[in-house]
Parts: sequence; C-alpha cells; structure tokens
Amino acid sequence: MKVKVKTTFFCQNCGAQASQWIGKCPSCAQWNTFVEEVVEKSKDKTRTFISKEKRKTKPQKVQDIQQRKETRIPLVDQELNRVLGGGLVPGSLVLLGGEPGIGKSTLMLQFALHNAHLKCLYVSGEESETQIKMRAERIGVNNENCYIVNETFTPTIFHHINEIEPDILMIDSIQTLHTNTIDSSPGAISQIKECSSELLKYAKESSTPVFIIGHITKDGQLAGPKLLEHMVDTVLQFEGDRNYFYRLLRTTKNRFGSTNELGIYEMHGGGLKEVSNPSEILISNRDEPASGVTIAATVEGMRPLLVEIQALVSSAAYGTPQRSSTGYDVKRLNMLLAVLEKRCGFRLSIKDVFLNIAGGLKIDDPSIDLAVVCAVLSSSEDVPVNADICMAAEVGLSGEIRAVTKIDQRIGEAQKLGFKQIIISKYSEKNITNKYQGIEIIKVKKIEEVFNFLFG
Repeated sequence: MKVKVKTTFFCQNCGAQASQWIGKCPSCAQWNTFVEEVVEKSKDKTRTFISKEKRKTKPQKVQDIQQRKETRIPLVDQELNRVLGGGLVPGSLVLLGGEPGIGKSTLMLQFALHNAHLKCLYVSGEESETQIKMRAERIGVNNENCYIVNETFTPTIFHHINEIEPDILMIDSIQTLHTNTIDSSPGAISQIKECSSELLKYAKESSTPVFIIGHITKDGQLAGPKLLEHMVDTVLQFEGDRNYFYRLLRTTKNRFGSTNELGIYEMHGGGLKEVSNPSEILISNRDEPASGVTIAATVEGMRPLLVEIQALVSSAAYGTPQRSSTGYDVKRLNMLLAVLEKRCGFRLSIKDVFLNIAGGLKIDDPSIDLAVVCAVLSSSEDVPVNADICMAAEVGLSGEIRAVTKIDQRIGEAQKLGFKQIIISKYSEKNITNKYQGIEIIKVKKIEEVFNFLFG
C-alpha cells in the first residue's frame, strides 16, 4: 500500500502556512509566494543533539528569582564587540544577513582566526575547505584553534560538535542545511525552521554561542520565515555600497544590548579592517570652499559621527522639479523644502533639488535636518558655508529649531575633530553638562537666525 505524502503550502516571503495554494498571502499581502513543501517527518526521530545535563524547571515568584550577571566573552574585533553590546553572550544565537559578496563569510572567518583564545568550528555548506583555506591565507592569520568542515547534514554536524566541543559555532549558511526529520529540500521554509530549532536548542543547552549566516531577498529582507528572526537573540545586518570600500554592521535586534549600534569596516585585499574613527574618513578634504556642503553631527547608537551633507539646487529643466535623495529619506527632504517655502519664503518649488550623504551612509537621525536645510540654502544662494562649522538640530514644521539627544557627545566629537563652531537648538542648552574650550556653541531658535548667521 502506497503511503500518502503529507504536504502543505508556505509563503516564501513571511513563512505563513496554508492547507492549499493561495494567490495572495493573507499575512504579508504578497502575490504568488506560496509553494508546496513536504512536511511529513521521517520515522527516524532520534535527536541530533544530546545535552549532557537536563535542566529541571519549576515556576518561581519574581522576587525569589536569583539574578545573575551574564559574563560576556570579550572579542578581539572591537567593532563586533560594540554591535553585540559589549561582547558575546554565552548561549546566544546570532543571525548575520547581507547581500551576496558583501563580505559575510570573510567577516566570520576573520573573527574565527583572530580570536585565538577561543576554539571555533566553522561549518560551510557553500564553499569547500580549499576555498576557505585560500581566503584564510589572504587574511594572513594563523590559528590552531580554528576548525573548518564542509557539511550540510545536521546529524553529521552535531557529531563533529560532540567531538571538538567548540567555544563558538559558525554556520555558513542556514539555507544550505538539512535535517533527517523533515522530508523537504535544503532552503525550504520547513527545513530552515527545523535546522534553526536544533541550533537554538544546542546553543541554549550547551551555553555555546552560535553564529548563523543568512541570505537576503531582492527586497533586502532576510530570506526564510519571519520566525527565524524571532527565534534568534541578535540580528546583524551587513551592508555597504559596492562603489565604496566601507562596510556597515548594524544591529536590528539585540536581546542583550542596544539595537542602534553601528560597526564600520573597510574592505581590503587582506580582509576587513576596523575603522576606529570614521568621522575623519567620511568628511572630504577640500582645498577651496564649495557651496551646498555642510557637516552634521549625528549619533549611531552610542557612537557620535560627523557626516558630510551635499546638496545641489538648480533650475528645473524639464518642467516638473525633481527631488532625489541618496542616504536620506526623500519624504523628509520634501517636508523640509516645504518648510523653507512656507515659513522662510524661498522659492524652491520650481527648482530641482538633489541631496547626498557622503560615504554611502544611510542616516535616519532627525538631528541632521538643520545641516540638510543649510546645504540646500547654500546651493540655492551659491554661497559656501564655513568649513569650521557643524550642526546638530532638528527642524520643526513651523520653522523652529528643535533640541536633539546626546548633545554632549556630538559637541565632543566636533571639538575632537577641530571644528570651531557648532550650531544647536537653544532648547538644548539645559542638556549640556560639560564645559568646552576651543569650540563656540551657537544657539538658535528659528531658521531665520541660522540663515542670518551663515549668509548675513
């Protein structure tokens, strides 16, 4: 008698499940994303990972729970230390996503080679041992505690884990793994969920940190079910422009730290190099002042950054004015242009406006509003802004200059890089706790005051 195979339909975008094919996903509203997968489990239900000790649990009152301090594992890579919240937490599951060729595998292999005090097992399902060896030679670091294995079958992987007993496990990538408990192909929604569950169970029961490399979709989202991002403790996004050498490591989820941290690397032939002071690199060195260029003091997590804002305002040649922005929200740019038109009387509705954040960065901090406005006015009037001035303030709809957070860190970074003046909101003065020498703090309340100060 032939056994009927049990199948179900999964949305490839969000992981929603349905008993039959649906044209439009009810969860994410995407069309034609449901595919059929075999979900019948194999008769062999043996556990792939066997814990050494079984922990017994019982309900406790909140006041009776003994709070213990999590001891983090210090890492050699200070940028990775920062985005993880000050070190690697034992038993944590970290998901690293990014575009193909951006440097995810290089970052993980470099991490495994540089931390010689930790025994690392690097499991690759995409590259052979020879290819990984070539990359390791390019990085130029020898580590006797770094083990490489090319495997995709999870029972075999856990067999190697039980033999080596690594301090850190790295999986490259989760889409290539498959387990014997699910009868579907690698990369399927059900396989990703099952393999991730096994790795999560291993991480929690053995207190071993696990790094998982994940693919992303054409929309920039992590491939696989949304459940994958809920399961892990930390989600890191590795991004960058192919036209620049810089790579940005952002935290989008972190159960053990801030979600706004940013790590910056520079890609070289010998691997990824940490950028300890990105402000010096992100600001262009100019021999002559240029109109449409201003400097903004922003903050990513706990790290202050000075970034260069470039604007170009010209007459609309094709009738309909264009609005283009790179690294900055174009809707917010349109809002600021409307404020300048309504509150300050500048005729920008008949002009093309182009805006760019230098260095390929993407900034969503509202504190760069004032720098954006001044860059647009500088280009429109064709009058350069003094290169010794930077800005840190938000612009409201009525044209007022609003206060921003962490003003001390912004002023301190500007002072460190040699700026003579910084323009902030008058309402920020109560948050300034330090006394600064060598930098003048200009406090304003309205855009008109800024315009008179900069352009007379």
